[in-house]
Amino acid sequence: MRDSHGILAVCFSLAAVLGGVAALAQPAAGPQTGIVFRNTVTGEQLNIAEGKEGGRDTPAVKQFFQTGKNAYIDDKSCLRNGESLFATSCSGCHGHLAEGKLGPGLNDNYWTYPANTEDAGLFSTIFGGANGMMGPHNENLTPDEMLQVIAWIRHLYTGPVKDAVWLNDEQKKNYTPYKQGETFPKDVKGQCPPLAD
Repeated sequence: MRDSHGILAVCFSLAAVLGGVAALAQPAAGPQTGIVFRNTVTGEQLNIAEGKEGGRDTPAVKQFFQTGKNAYIDDKSCLRNGESLFATSCSGCHGHLAEGKLGPGLNDNYWTYPANTEDAGLFSTIFGGANGMMGPHNENLTPDEMLQVIAWIRHLYTGPVKDAVWLNDEQKKNYTPYKQGETFPKDVKGQCPPLAD
């Protein structure tokens, strides 16, 4: 009788171990990245594989998904695109210069959601939405386009440079506040090809 209980205990233990190994082998939702993007309000993990097709395989997006650093921050070609994307997707609520309208201002050093001081937090808010009228934009912007929008929002910043945590030390030294009317030519060189008309 004792041997059958021992054998039964070993079988249950083995089943539990094998079940745990099988659970670990299951693929997680979406592509694996170094950064875990979470919904700004609920904290649930966002599935960055969802949404508009494309814009997930650029070097800048791959780097961003691993490090949370936006390679487009001071690239004039990406700022040119970001301005256009912001005008069509964001300015209706946040104002032409991100000064705030129906939605909060995005061009100063106050953030409704403190996580948005970091580019990974701002990406999560754009991708997955937030409170109020801020719905998810993952159906109308690709991750690459979101990075360009983030670059433009950061470019519109008017607060103290010390609070611009998205800039590295070199970028902070060269920082100049946005001047209204500033434009970038369509043929400016950089990482971002002009948007299709």
